[in-house]
Amino acid sequence: MTIVLNEPDVGGLTGAVDALRAWQDDHTPLQLHPGDLGWAWALGAERLVAAVRTWSVGGRIIAVGYLDAPDLLRLTTAPDLWQDGDLARRLVADLNDPARGVLPPGKAGLEIPHGALLREVLLETGWKPDESWTPLHRDLVGPVKDSGLRIEVAGPQKAAVRTAVHRSAFDSPWFTEEIWHVLAAGPVYADARCLIGYDDQDNAVAAATVWSAGPGKPGLLEPVGVHADHRGRGYGTAISVAAAAVLRELGASSAFVSTPTSNAAAVATYRAAGYEPSPERLDVSRAA
Repeated sequence: MTIVLNEPDVGGLTGAVDALRAWQDDHTPLQLHPGDLGWAWALGAERLVAAVRTWSVGGRIIAVGYLDAPDLLRLTTAPDLWQDGDLARRLVADLNDPARGVLPPGKAGLEIPHGALLREVLLETGWKPDESWTPLHRDLVGPVKDSGLRIEVAGPQKAAVRTAVHRSAFDSPWFTEEIWHVLAAGPVYADARCLIGYDDQDNAVAAATVWSAGPGKPGLLEPVGVHADHRGRGYGTAISVAAAAVLRELGASSAFVSTPTSNAAAVATYRAAGYEPSPERLDVSRAA
């Protein structure tokens, strides 16, 4: 098969999102989700275009990669091709050749789901296991208990509150009210909700964004945070429960989240919210 590497334009991003949406399945290990591209849309479509690569055969997208950083690619493929040798070898060639425009020379990292042949081939060619992540999953077949927080779905009038919680939670200034409006205007956000959790004093104490991949498919929590002034009171667990409830309302079959295994507090928070850990997933990296 002739595999074509593409750098899609803004219109082509829709095809990448549609492919990712189609590939989501409760029985498939956690992988790149349309919500990951939706969240990245906050920095604008043009910047996202520069960070997305697709591989296709006969017009069908069979692999999607997103450069979460210039030297870190998050990659997944069509599930029916996870064990395809031709695709794995082509991806390795593209990843290892800076002239292909996927990864730069020198040190680089790759996130790929467990079970993909590409992981084995990369390790055989000198890549090494790297950071460990813990995926967590909550089934949404039954009702979700009340979170204990008053939950508000953030619209334009609450963008300042939503973004202020995020900036405090992550000690990061970039997520401004203006950026939220860019995020919300992105096409992927039609299947997303930004949630704000309030305590009994009406303080905005936690926030989360949830991303549906469509009815009957797993939804994603990205990101989840607690205001720095209100930590240690169970609000992270509560907003994670609320996120699951909203995803269920959107028709999601389950809720997924992933956190570095080293972040034991985050793992414990999600477990307390009813999310069950899956086997740890290791990124792979190439030395400089």
